[in-house]
Amino acid sequence: MKNKNTKDITLMCLALVVLLALVGCGLLLINSVTEHNKNEISVSETSKTIIRDGREYFPKQDITVVMVLGIDKFGVKESSNYYRNEGSADSIMLLIFNENEKVCDVLYLNRDTMVNMDVLGLKGEYAGVSYGQLALAHTYGDGMEESAVNVKNTLENFIHGLTVDYYVSMNMDAIPLANDAVGGVKVNVKDDFSKVNPTITKGEITLKGDQVIDFVRTRKEVGDQKNTSRMERQTDYLKGFLTALREKENTDTDFALKLYDSVSPYIVTDVSAKNLSSMLSRFKDFALGEIYTPEGENLIKDGHYQFLVDEESFDELTVKLFYSEK
Repeated sequence: MKNKNTKDITLMCLALVVLLALVGCGLLLINSVTEHNKNEISVSETSKTIIRDGREYFPKQDITVVMVLGIDKFGVKESSNYYRNEGSADSIMLLIFNENEKVCDVLYLNRDTMVNMDVLGLKGEYAGVSYGQLALAHTYGDGMEESAVNVKNTLENFIHGLTVDYYVSMNMDAIPLANDAVGGVKVNVKDDFSKVNPTITKGEITLKGDQVIDFVRTRKEVGDQKNTSRMERQTDYLKGFLTALREKENTDTDFALKLYDSVSPYIVTDVSAKNLSSMLSRFKDFALGEIYTPEGENLIKDGHYQFLVDEESFDELTVKLFYSEK
């Protein structure tokens, strides 16, 4: 019989990896070099201390940040064997564990967010900086650790005061595996999926098999086709999956462990088993805090989607999540 802590750790790991790493669609990506406006925060060149409205803030020391990526790619995780790959990071979340407040807040970033990112040459050499969709950062690297680190570095450069402590990256195959293992997930379908998958009808249905991929991944020819709308569907799916997972756990105490074993070939992470055990033991009793999605503007340029964050509100949000006042 497994002790309670082991089960709690495994269940939390599933919640972090399977539930939050929902993937998006692989539309054509923009990759143009353009000047990007700087966030209007005064930042010291020698420290991460910032000044806002005459007050000094410094990065929080009591938080642990886990980056969770859903990759638009099928198959087990494997290296592309060179420094480019086709897997974009179409779902990007930061889990922010606050040890003082005992809560976990979630910053859910739009994959179309326009950012500066490092570009790697075919042999891995630094080849400059490009301005493009955040999802593209994962395509530079081998599709494994190097790609995840490139996304990590991109976010740390984009968000003042951010330090990503750990990352988890997952391919799409894990989603239908987990979905069917819990017996399917009930959702309330609000958009018209008739051009994508006629079996996904409006109203309450139970998603099974490939239906779940179409529901959480597709935006072309569904609703307003915006990624923000797709993110809302992914959040709805998350709630339904949690309900189904709890029901399974009530009847099979080893269910989460078996499910995690089945999806592990599709996962890349820098969290060692020892660190995972320690971290999730500390955080297993934390309450879920807020799920934040940055405000901004959806654009289409040359047939490609862009999301421009509202810099003033985004600055306020990042100060709230990652800084403490001196």
